[in-house]
Amino acid sequence: MMQVGTKLLNSVDKCVDEALEGLVRSNANLVLLRGHRVVLRSDLENIRGQVAVLSGGGSGHEPAHAGYIGVGMLSGAVVGGVFASPPPGSVLAAILAVWKEGASGVLLVVKNYTGDRLNFGIAAEQARSQGVQVDMVIVADDCAFAEPSKAGSRGLCGTVFIHKIAGALAKEGCPLDTIVARVNEATKSIGTLGVSLSPCSVPGCLPSFQLPPGEMELGLGIHGEPGIKRSKVTSANEVVKTMISHMTDSSNKSHLPLKSGDSVVLCVNNLGALSCLEMAVVTRAAVHFLGERGVLVVRVMSGSFMTSLEMAGMSLTLMKVDEEILRLFDAKTTALAWPNLSSVSVSGRKLLVEPVEKPAVAADKYNEASLASIIRPVLESVSRILLKHQEELNALDRASGDGDCGNTHALAANAIQEWLSTNNIPGSVGQLLADLAVLVQERMGGSSGALYCLFLFAAVPHLKESCDGAAWARALHAGTEAMKRYGGAEVGDRTMLDALCPAVEELKKLSTAPPGGHMAILQSAVEKADLGAESTRNLTARAGRASYIASEHLTQPDPGTTAVALILKAVLKALKGER
Repeated sequence: MMQVGTKLLNSVDKCVDEALEGLVRSNANLVLLRGHRVVLRSDLENIRGQVAVLSGGGSGHEPAHAGYIGVGMLSGAVVGGVFASPPPGSVLAAILAVWKEGASGVLLVVKNYTGDRLNFGIAAEQARSQGVQVDMVIVADDCAFAEPSKAGSRGLCGTVFIHKIAGALAKEGCPLDTIVARVNEATKSIGTLGVSLSPCSVPGCLPSFQLPPGEMELGLGIHGEPGIKRSKVTSANEVVKTMISHMTDSSNKSHLPLKSGDSVVLCVNNLGALSCLEMAVVTRAAVHFLGERGVLVVRVMSGSFMTSLEMAGMSLTLMKVDEEILRLFDAKTTALAWPNLSSVSVSGRKLLVEPVEKPAVAADKYNEASLASIIRPVLESVSRILLKHQEELNALDRASGDGDCGNTHALAANAIQEWLSTNNIPGSVGQLLADLAVLVQERMGGSSGALYCLFLFAAVPHLKESCDGAAWARALHAGTEAMKRYGGAEVGDRTMLDALCPAVEELKKLSTAPPGGHMAILQSAVEKADLGAESTRNLTARAGRASYIASEHLTQPDPGTTAVALILKAVLKALKGER
């Protein structure tokens, strides 16, 4: 059963007026005409001697039409209720307002809907009877119907292109009759088709139509009027291909003739509720499909330009252009809803640049002939212990996170084993840590992978020249400091730092250890890590996912600290020659 949609409004009756006030309050270039739902440029005196361009229609299509008011586009917009044509009295008031300011003529840009044609037409005739030079252009860019009715094709998002062309011509000082002739010619080169995945609902009303889940409607109007076909939702590529094929099918009497070699401006218009992610995917598909047909896409607009409230859907508009139309399209405007596009053609543009090549590994600055014989068993030991305790770490993480700590560390363990089987161990400890940092960054994932990567990369500079006890002490300290700085945690926050920092404090004694004293320090560091991990049973999490869980539910050691303690144990066992 359909229900009235929920909307973030104060009042159904006042929502249009409050929206217009919100628009004008937030934009100093706009003003409201008292007593009417008419938005005007705040600097109307600057249109003296030029043609004023007015447009409008029902609300619910924002940013159309008031969003296109500005130098180089509309002089004003007349607004009706939601999906309702504005009354003739307000259209006339807008015409007289710009005429009074010295406009040389007034052009009305009207979408091809009966209500708009009638109400704007009444106002135009009234204005003419008062001596105003006024004319009207009808935009009918809908390509949906193969056999349009007597009413003709509907006016859709292509209207925005006409706003731009007419506004640019008016700014250049062209007379009214010239603008009308050139704009009427431009309308013949514009086509639009929409598709919807959901209905929309006028405030206070039921949805405009019903659409079963998983279905889409092709060719509907911007007020939810019926389209030409319903079908199952397919991929973005297939939907776009279907739309452009229908728009340009010569058997369709409302089609836009399009051939290889033509230049077009493409508008991918969000009807209201598609995500930016979906819009980008659709835009890619449209540019790609047009390119496959040999069409040169010179400009692309992608975003919300003429919406249907909260409808989940989009429309594609194509405008064939020559150099002159493209010049007018590119002309500058202050209209707030017009995108700031590049004047570089989209088609044929280089999309990719090459990344910086990885620098060659510098020659070793010190002799480490036995490094491989030490490092290989250490890394193998670390991998084995992490895989052995995978489920234990997952179980600990289920109480404080998303239950994948063991899986994440297992990814690192498997990556290390694979790396050992396919790579030679570098003769430099610094290079080794850099290689391992890249490995965990690419293969481990999660915040743990990022933190280990930071630790290793921060340690690298301190082990480039030497790998004695003092160098290791500096490197380990730098690693923990990097984890604190970027991760935002400290000791006592119930993170891996609660095991790692006490161990590193102990390992800093390596800088002053006597010969043969290193193993005792490492043994002590392992014990410190164990104690740190155990202490997290009684700590309140203040960082990481566990910080969102009530402390009374956290009674087990933090899984990250347990993993750190296991890694240090594995290093110690390997250096002792144990398995």
